[in-house]
Amino acid sequence: MAKGMREIKRSIRSKQNTKQITRAMEMVSAAKLKRAQQAATASRPYADKLREVVFSIASGSGSVKHPILQSREVKRTAYLVITSDRGLAGGLNSNLLRKLLLTIRERHSSPDQYAIFVIGRKGRDFLRRRNLPIVEEVIGMTDSPSFLEVKPIAAAAVRGFENGTYDELILVYNEFRNAITQIPTLQKLLPLDASEFGNAGQGAKAYYEYEPSAEEVLQVLLPKYAETLVYSAMLDNKASEQGARMTAMGSATKNATKMISELTLTYNRARQAAITQEIAEIVGGANAQQ
Repeated sequence: MAKGMREIKRSIRSKQNTKQITRAMEMVSAAKLKRAQQAATASRPYADKLREVVFSIASGSGSVKHPILQSREVKRTAYLVITSDRGLAGGLNSNLLRKLLLTIRERHSSPDQYAIFVIGRKGRDFLRRRNLPIVEEVIGMTDSPSFLEVKPIAAAAVRGFENGTYDELILVYNEFRNAITQIPTLQKLLPLDASEFGNAGQGAKAYYEYEPSAEEVLQVLLPKYAETLVYSAMLDNKASEQGARMTAMGSATKNATKMISELTLTYNRARQAAITQEIAEIVGGANAQQ
């Protein structure tokens, strides 16, 4: 019995140590989630203004010709997949990658029909294990990534569409709703369409003068706009990661608390039984001496 009680006590200490770790990780993720949400919110005015300018030029220049705006027969698709570098975030990455795999199996019969750009160690490792064609990868993103960190891989994916290597570019990431809800999302990024600019062209319109010309400015802004959408998705995914990790660590902390309570109850019962047995043995021994 003493051996069993020692094992229970050791298990209680182990669960208490785990609870301290998960509680600390929950608090850290909560702080990082707030910063990630602020970063995502702060990036929106720039993206909205860029969208407004692009729409203004595209709608006012008549027949604008740019590869990013031109739809063509889809022979090869590029996927830009955004995942996290670290785990302990519940089903955040697995749900997204499972949806990506299902889409690939439904749409493509050969690896020659698609290519993958991946951000994040979890996505990179998952895709490598399944021998999927990774064109370019980026790992080690900070918790508050800058546009310069995302730009190289985003520019490579956009450039691949522009030069005709890929006929469409699909963005794969987790859309952040709140700390509990993150939606695995596959969004067609390219080709862009005027309808995708939303309501930017409605209401009062600002008048812009462009130098050297509106068309030449548009040639520069369209790729930058696509890269900005990738960056916004990256910030959304970062917020999703912190929200999912905070939720997962909160659940782990609650489970540890419940297990500690159950083990403590088991320990107290075992201790009570041991004491009762010792008393019974003492009484029995005293009676035997009479």
